Amino acid sequence: MRLEPPVPAGALAAIRAPFAAAGAAPVEVAVLQPLALLLDLSGEAMRPRLFVVQAEGGEELALRPDFTIPVARAHLDSGAQAGRYAYEGKAFRAAPQGSVRAEEFLQVGVEVFGGGDVAETDAEVVGLAWRSATAGGRTDLSLIVGDVSLFAAFVDSLALSPALAGRLKRLFTRPRLLQAELDRAGAAPDAEDARLVNPLEGVPEGQGETALRRLWSIAGIEPVGGRPVEEIVRRLAERTEAARMPPLSLAEADAVRRFLAVSDRPAAALEAIRVLAGPAPGALDAALARWSRRLAALAGQGVDVDRITLTAAFGRAFGYYDGLVFEVRSAALGEERPVAAGGRYDGLPARLGAASGQGAVGCMVRPARAFAGGVE
Repeated sequence: MRLEPPVPAGALAAIRAPFAAAGAAPVEVAVLQPLALLLDLSGEAMRPRLFVVQAEGGEELALRPDFTIPVARAHLDSGAQAGRYAYEGKAFRAAPQGSVRAEEFLQVGVEVFGGGDVAETDAEVVGLAWRSATAGGRTDLSLIVGDVSLFAAFVDSLALSPALAGRLKRLFTRPRLLQAELDRAGAAPDAEDARLVNPLEGVPEGQGETALRRLWSIAGIEPVGGRPVEEIVRRLAERTEAARMPPLSLAEADAVRRFLAVSDRPAAALEAIRVLAGPAPGALDAALARWSRRLAALAGQGVDVDRITLTAAFGRAFGYYDGLVFEVRSAALGEERPVAAGGRYDGLPARLGAASGQGAVGCMVRPARAFAGGVE
């Protein structure tokens, strides 16, 4: 386990200060979190980074890799319609394949639920992360931003079939699968591929779980951890549907590629995206207008706009983000070790059982990375 060096008390106090001034209530959450819930909400890409333990009774748990999901659960348990919460504590990540960097590290951050204008609230949270990160003394910081919902709005502008548009949106945070979808543009759907994707093809509705368990038994497979059986059955059905779905046209795939290639100072990037709009630009125009307000608000939060790059293809590994995403990066540390990160996740409260829609956005800072005399 790789442990971060301690941050001097004065530097840590400076890094904490923006969050302390944000009017957020302090919150503490359990170190152990339900594994299946983390995988369902964060996405399968997080599986290799989780430390898994088995509790008495057989339930599989994971050391918290992040605070967003547990804080969201605590907020919903409170019954409040809106709230903002500050946290500080250790998070844990297992080493990805080919790496020795299993980590136990300190995070400080804030999560905001409800609130007012989306663009204003986003800018406030990004501003908190920026001020906290810069308080550590580094002078080589930059801000990369992206937007899951901007990609969704661009896809809507192309006037694709609802099924194909939905598939593209789901693949945005899974670059390899999105690339595979673009690469099959212009091809005919292959029924044989659909049969290979789903071994449960032809099983009567409602009997998929029983059939899958029988297949495991015949093959001598003993499933360990992760996805519930019903979710595996659902995902197999989704992949079968995708294999049968007519692909993008070559022109549509080219438009998506050109969108994903946009990376520039925000004003120039937004104009480049506007030019790429398809025949139904309504949602995209609204998203671009929201970004213009967000940029003005970021400047008002003290963020140096000359250090911002808007990258259309930028996403984060956590699958619950559905709006703005961002990272504060240090040139010395590189893009694989962000100093701060966060984003908007409006859909997460509903997936956790919230009765009504609640906007949600948050950020975290790693003090050991923010501290100029710390890790290199």
